[in-house]
Amino acid sequence: MENKEEPYYQKSKKELADEFTVDLTEGLSSDEAEKRLKEDGLNKLEEKKTSKWTILLRQINNVVIYILIVAAILTVWMGHYSDAIVIGLVVVANTLIGYFQEVNASNALDKIKDMLSTHATVIRDGQRKEIEAVDVVKGDVVYLEAGDNVPADLRIVDSDSLKVQEASLTGEADSIEKTPDEIEAKVGLGDQINMAFASTSITNGNGTGIVIATAEETEIGKISTAVNDQESKKTPLVQVIDNLGKTISYVIMGVAALLFVYGLISGVYSLSALSLAVVTMIVGSVPEGLPATTSVVLAMGVSDMAKNKNTIVKKLPSVETLGSVDIIATDKTGTLTKNEMTAQNIITKQAEYTVSGIGYSPDGEIELDGKAVELDSDPDLKILVTSGFEANETELTEEEGHWTINGEPTDGAFLTLYNKAMHSGESLYEEIAKVPFDSDYRYVATLSEHRESKERKIFIKGSPDKLFTLAKPMDSSFDPDFWREKVEALSSQGKRVVAVGVRDIDQNQQTLEHEDVDTGVNFLGIVGIIDPPREEIIESLKVMKKAGVEVKMITGDHPTTAKAIAEALGLSENVQTITGLELDELSPEELIERVNDYQVFARTTPHNKLQIIEAFQKSGKTTAMTGDGVNDAPALKKADIGVAMGLNGTDVSKDSADMVLTDDDFSTMSTAIEEGRRIYDNIKKSILYLLPTSFAEGLIIAFTLVAQRDLPLQATQMLWINMVSAITIQFAFIFEPAESGLMDRNPRDTSASLIGKHDAFQIAYVSILMAGFSLIAYDWLIASGANQVTASTMVVNIIVISKIFYLFNVRTHALAFSKEFFTNKKAFLIIGVMILLQLILTYVPFFQEFFYTEGLTIVEWLIAIGVGVIVLIIAEIDKIIRMKVSKN
Repeated sequence: MENKEEPYYQKSKKELADEFTVDLTEGLSSDEAEKRLKEDGLNKLEEKKTSKWTILLRQINNVVIYILIVAAILTVWMGHYSDAIVIGLVVVANTLIGYFQEVNASNALDKIKDMLSTHATVIRDGQRKEIEAVDVVKGDVVYLEAGDNVPADLRIVDSDSLKVQEASLTGEADSIEKTPDEIEAKVGLGDQINMAFASTSITNGNGTGIVIATAEETEIGKISTAVNDQESKKTPLVQVIDNLGKTISYVIMGVAALLFVYGLISGVYSLSALSLAVVTMIVGSVPEGLPATTSVVLAMGVSDMAKNKNTIVKKLPSVETLGSVDIIATDKTGTLTKNEMTAQNIITKQAEYTVSGIGYSPDGEIELDGKAVELDSDPDLKILVTSGFEANETELTEEEGHWTINGEPTDGAFLTLYNKAMHSGESLYEEIAKVPFDSDYRYVATLSEHRESKERKIFIKGSPDKLFTLAKPMDSSFDPDFWREKVEALSSQGKRVVAVGVRDIDQNQQTLEHEDVDTGVNFLGIVGIIDPPREEIIESLKVMKKAGVEVKMITGDHPTTAKAIAEALGLSENVQTITGLELDELSPEELIERVNDYQVFARTTPHNKLQIIEAFQKSGKTTAMTGDGVNDAPALKKADIGVAMGLNGTDVSKDSADMVLTDDDFSTMSTAIEEGRRIYDNIKKSILYLLPTSFAEGLIIAFTLVAQRDLPLQATQMLWINMVSAITIQFAFIFEPAESGLMDRNPRDTSASLIGKHDAFQIAYVSILMAGFSLIAYDWLIASGANQVTASTMVVNIIVISKIFYLFNVRTHALAFSKEFFTNKKAFLIIGVMILLQLILTYVPFFQEFFYTEGLTIVEWLIAIGVGVIVLIIAEIDKIIRMKVSKN
């Protein structure tokens, strides 16, 4: 219905009435409303849900799992039931881990639906009627009053002191005054002062509006659709591991096929023996421990973050994504700032004061040149503070040490200022009458009587321009040009400026009307108020800069205010700002090209936020998004990692995010990034540690088949090495501390391969060393008269003990025997557990029967230890060579 060239906020009442075929006084007829309801559908949001069966089946859609399932079926067919059971347990474990991670998926759409109004008052057939909000249709004339939730998107056609709280959509803390007049200029969502949007609430006055959008067409509906449309994303780490697993699996399957064909042609093996050998090679070579090992490392990291770093990570792989983040796009209000308006400047005729302390907590004082002042030192200062306190419609309360307001944030700033100055929140005056804030008059005034002297005064607070007009007739020395300069100076710093005055009156006056302040107001001064930046964030931003992470501000606030906050935080040496309207003028290609040039995106809509995140991602940046409002939800879900605020964040934002900061402290992000980098380092180390073992097993079987000899390893023995020993020893990487200089590096390139050229070289030669020494030892034992079971047991122990020694090479970039040797004391405990498990495997009868093992002699154990020492020495020599090359 809407003409895109002329938005509804630019249309006149007559144009609206004609377009929707409605009488603005009589409303729709009941018959017409019913007809439109059938055509357009109910005013409610729909959602798509994924069944738990679909989520479960999704976990099996993995090349590694397919290979293991086929291997399990083949081993059952060949009668090797114990092998099949072990393989089956591995499949079940990996599937369940993935399922329980994904089943905790976002419930954001339910939370958005909960925000919508359930009832609405409409004018139909010339009468007011209360109906279910789902039955509201386009063209309905809706009556609004204080306390109502707006049921659909409306164009206001009549208003009386109507104010709407739109923080959930725009991020602005203060309620917005609404007017029925059309707006000529093209403006953003936050400046559409003749519109009211679904899910927002009426805080003052009353009015009527014509419904211009329902259900998914509303602004909140667009957010719901955007959240719904964002597909579950794979983190960079998951993508890398998936690709690694696929590549390795395809190579192994190719080699297995060639070996099977070779075995058939050679005719040495029977079909069943050949099939078992190939299946054994596949089971040994496929890194089935990879998903489980990664999950364990991530889970322990996540647990540590929840306990010690005030961070709840909802999806395990998300914590690693933090380590690769290039850009953090963040909301301003409540994230970079406290979302607690604070009086910072007081200017009277005598002096210019600053106020220390931020937020609603009354900690701080009024200062002049850095020193605390007495209120009586300036004749206007005490009465200004008192007047701002008395001319107020808000309450300030304390609960368990946390100060909150019930009302307007600007009023809350004056309540806190009074508490700081008077060291008490007790009023010296008793209110007799009040003129509440009215958009036509732009001030609030209170008639009050002093509790002791019984002297009566009118206290007034409001827009500077309005008070200039009221004060001028009273004082011939009053210079509005002087005060306008002061107002402009504070405004240019992003501060909201409020003027304060007082008027003496007849001591018998009992009522208060606007006429009572038309003249005779004594202008006391102005107060600069700002939602202050969080002081702890400034240091955190320095750490992030050093780590190569850029922070971008995306806000619905005014560009001047946003830029001032950005400069105060030190977001950039030269802060560049762009508005949502200017973004709309750019093509998608232009936005991608220019998006990295800006540090502040102001007056943005939820759709703008989504566009910005997409543009960052398409420009090659790994992007995190932090926010706390409903308007942040689509961007939170779209970002590579969405981070919501736990204390003041909406349920919708928390459900859309991957991670929640429980203390609402943005500075926690730098700690989380460091933890993400540590976890990534340790996951990479664990993969580089895991693969040589798998490949060594594969090489052993492949060489055996080519040489047409008996198999030196059973499938269950290989699964023991790959799963039990791998995961046990790899617990050591969970406790591996961050290496020095971790936050001095730039973010890693997510497009780069997890396995570099040298990594591949090291994996290859370690695999060959393990396989070669194992086969030599196996042949030596058989030649010495030992049976095949003893020789197999020897091979298993050589590989596992080699892994233990190899651990010391992989766990640090420094030399194994350096000051880093004892930084991870729990690694020694884990190695002790692994040695105990190997002794159980080798000597306990039940394990001997199930895993085809037998006891070893001292000499055989010493040979296994000797092989491990050789592997470590060669790997360390390689490390020394690399360190020298890197240094040169």
